[in-house]
Amino acid sequence: MVDSHRHKGLRQQLVNELKSKGIKDEKILDAFLNIPRHFFLEKTFADWAYKDVAFPIDADQTISQPYTVAIQTALLDVKKGDTILEIGTGSGFQACVLYYLGAKVYTIERQKKLFDKTENFLHSIGYGNIRTLFGDGYEGAPRFGPFDKILLTAGAVEIPEKLIAQLKTGGIMVIPLGEGDLQTMLKITKNEDGSLTKEKFGHYRFVPFLKGVQL
Repeated sequence: MVDSHRHKGLRQQLVNELKSKGIKDEKILDAFLNIPRHFFLEKTFADWAYKDVAFPIDADQTISQPYTVAIQTALLDVKKGDTILEIGTGSGFQACVLYYLGAKVYTIERQKKLFDKTENFLHSIGYGNIRTLFGDGYEGAPRFGPFDKILLTAGAVEIPEKLIAQLKTGGIMVIPLGEGDLQTMLKITKNEDGSLTKEKFGHYRFVPFLKGVQL
């Protein structure tokens, strides 16, 4: 895999575009500048990695739009050392961004073909310390929890109670919620009394959050 001066230039253009859309966190921008996003797509489509659009990958999934990745990451308020559970590994790019920011990342993928491919790929590009799990995202990963932060990269029609149970007091969950084509981005904070504070941050389009696994 080659990361050329041209690719670096395209990354800088993408970072400039993210800045123009309101992304201000320098650590997040650094992640986009330093992680070769074109590695996450087939070579033929490498240039699409640096357009601010979602793009299809294996198993009818997508690599999320860069702006969406940046927004979700910003809402998580990632601190170095945070233990983060990601639901929906996909291409692995979002997990790499979280890891780059200093988090300990656990990521679950329900599609076996995609899981195998992404697990091998992350090792090949030096991100083998990300813990990849094959399983049902609705079940979470209780043996590794509780988590400081939980991120869903698929559109849910309800807030999964099992995931809330795996979130630490004071922890944050970012989840696209809603039926139909568009979901509302929610930032959920778990309070000391177990209640949830919910904040809304606009509408986005995600693949659906499905139960079970696909072998």
